[in-house]
Amino acid sequence: MPASSALQPSHPQLAVSAAIFRGDKILLVRRARAPAKGYYSFPGGRVEFGETLHAALHREIREETALAIDIIGLAGWREVVPETSGLGHYLIMSFAARWTAGEPVLNDELDDARWLRPDALGDLKVTGGLPEVIQSAWQLVRACKAGSPV
Repeated sequence: MPASSALQPSHPQLAVSAAIFRGDKILLVRRARAPAKGYYSFPGGRVEFGETLHAALHREIREETALAIDIIGLAGWREVVPETSGLGHYLIMSFAARWTAGEPVLNDELDDARWLRPDALGDLKVTGGLPEVIQSAWQLVRACKAGSPV
């Protein structure tokens, strides 16, 4: 068995991420290390045993960015499997959220943060499926602003 496989769990890992909106802009962060080093995505990470998804999301956002958020709802999910990623098996639950306080203070897992309009990603190198989740999250945020049930 290769040494690298000893580092990978033998079962899927559950993770959470947040599409955080501040007004009409979304926060994207660039990963500073593997997996996804150099790619922009949402802040987030693994759910710990016994932790709810919302508790994990608040913890991960605090740890990675020092921001406070209000969670609006589930915007989408993505499954990363070893056959396509060369990494472990992850199920990532992405939530739409509103920024409530703080300025991004990045931990050592991230090396850049940008507030961008959802339609202004340009040529940023982003993780797979990110534009679709951004659109879904943006729809949830707009519906919530309009008073529609989420």
